[in-house]
Amino acid sequence: MELKRPSLVKPTQHTPFHIDFDWWTKNDRDWRIYLQGFLCPEHQMAYADLNIDETLDWVDPETAEVQQVDGLQHVLITHCAKDPSFITQQTTLVDSVFRIFLSNGNVPQTPLELNEQLGKPANTILKTISGVRVYRGIRPCLE
Repeated sequence: MELKRPSLVKPTQHTPFHIDFDWWTKNDRDWRIYLQGFLCPEHQMAYADLNIDETLDWVDPETAEVQQVDGLQHVLITHCAKDPSFITQQTTLVDSVFRIFLSNGNVPQTPLELNEQLGKPANTILKTISGVRVYRGIRPCLE
């Protein structure tokens, strides 16, 4: 069994982060159950008894790049994340960062960029998402 060693590079406020969905798989997390909690009331009712395991082709409106996305993630990105109540002042910092990545199609962002959207200090964001414990699969991009 190959042991994966953590990176020795310490993330900074300029390090881009994203949701590492492989983290969910490796940690036996059913991320779809977690994501279902982010559906707006309309879609929670519509999808309550349905299995949303299919993938869809999604076209990035800015780059025209076609990506395979999870059906549930697609509903969140194209509809639920557009609701003004998707991120509120009461939303925890980790959930707010996670929701930003959901709403932007998981485009990597730095703590400085997240600061602009959340109004929280970039250093606080960095300390929260770059520690030893991984929250919601939010990790630095390795590319």
